[in-house]
Amino acid sequence: MQRKHVSIQKAYLLSCVNARFEDLHDAAEVVRARGGRVAEGVEFYLAPASAEVQAKSQSNGDWKTLLDAGAIPLPPGCGACIGLGRGLVQKGETAISATNRNFKGRMGDRDALVYLGSPAVVAASALAGFICAPKDFAERAAGTAIRRGEKKPQSTGSVEIISGFPPSVHGRVLFVDKDNLNTDGIYGSKHTYRDDMTPEEMAAVTFENYDPNFNTLYQKGDVVVGGLNFGSGSSREQAATALKFKGIPCVIAGSFSETYKRNAFNNGFVVFECPELVTYLRDTLTDRAPTTVGPEITIDYAKSILSVDGKSFPFPPLSPAAQELIVAGGAEKLVASRLRKM
Repeated sequence: MQRKHVSIQKAYLLSCVNARFEDLHDAAEVVRARGGRVAEGVEFYLAPASAEVQAKSQSNGDWKTLLDAGAIPLPPGCGACIGLGRGLVQKGETAISATNRNFKGRMGDRDALVYLGSPAVVAASALAGFICAPKDFAERAAGTAIRRGEKKPQSTGSVEIISGFPPSVHGRVLFVDKDNLNTDGIYGSKHTYRDDMTPEEMAAVTFENYDPNFNTLYQKGDVVVGGLNFGSGSSREQAATALKFKGIPCVIAGSFSETYKRNAFNNGFVVFECPELVTYLRDTLTDRAPTTVGPEITIDYAKSILSVDGKSFPFPPLSPAAQELIVAGGAEKLVASRLRKM
């Protein structure tokens, strides 16, 4: 990476993850060893994980070392890591960050690049003006290894449909052709902490960090089909509720983040896995865009079978317990209704 000499405009040493006392000390040690100041044209933002961390860092001189080198102090908190406050990355900029996530649009503009690095790498890069290591290392070829888990057979078969749950759904496929689509792509961080957004406003901004054209293509009742590990990343429930508010009857994917799946059912929103459907769409839909309008789809929940282009694909049956969460409108409403009956 260092050989590529990737220039940066911003550097971030902040957040709850890598702005602990030890992290600030590692960064300060890099500054002491290298000397000098933050490179011209680079903004180096510094925020401790907590007020206690800042006090401890001030007591041993690390905080002063970083500020004297040109770091810009920010208050403890999430800040730029979740796209709030001062110092957000702008369109066309490149940054290095010691945070643990660099999803598109999370720390600012979706057309910026954010690389992740250790606190020491962030400090060294801020001083150099490009992404680099804090010390020289001998050249070594990278090695890779791939291990795939055994594919578990899906359980299929008929299931009883409880009162209030739709026995079937018919609509149009809207194929979101992306593996590891994270919750920032589904529902942007700049909206997550706004408590004043109505369900209609939440629905209007779905997938804007992933594909701004999604909402132009979408028609009420479309069934969203995603790739593998749909809903990875932050555990924000709005990434599920916003799709529910939009009128999407369900999301089908090759696989889901378990956190996303639990958030969906806990908020009364149907999601289920059908990797064979994803493979079929990738094989048959040509000239795919980030979001592609697909064929009509019919989902038979009673038989646990969905049909596309005259072909049938099985999916895991939705248990009565899962159906009950959907009918009630989510776990909170289900518990409340049970308490009222006691």
